[in-house]
Amino acid sequence: MATLSIHFDPAVLARLTSASGDDTVHVTLSLGGGSPAPPAAPVVPHGPLAGLMQAGLLAPDTVLTFHQRRANRSGRAVVTADGQLIVDGHSSPFPSPSKAAEAVTGNVINGWTLWHTPNGSTLDQLRGQLDAR
Repeated sequence: MATLSIHFDPAVLARLTSASGDDTVHVTLSLGGGSPAPPAAPVVPHGPLAGLMQAGLLAPDTVLTFHQRRANRSGRAVVTADGQLIVDGHSSPFPSPSKAAEAVTGNVINGWTLWHTPNGSTLDQLRGQLDAR
């Protein structure tokens, strides 16, 4: 009978144990042949958020949120290392802030002005900072 052995980095275990019931935790599994995996190549962000990430204005694992009072809806997304957004309730990442926002609202919408970072800045404001440099 085959045996499955899963080894987690301690940082992953810490993240899993600190997650609340509202958090989405993404775990990627890869099959190995029993020998240690070669070091992974660094992930390079691409797409619309790449410039913000490369400038250090937006980091992987940043949680973005929005709340629309009139429509009584909220959204939450996590920035991936490659510059995409994983939206709560959706299994596939979205390549742009607007596509991620559309997935939550059901409407074509400007995600750059909708999504907010934990400090309250919109992605559009971060883009303005990048342009000012």
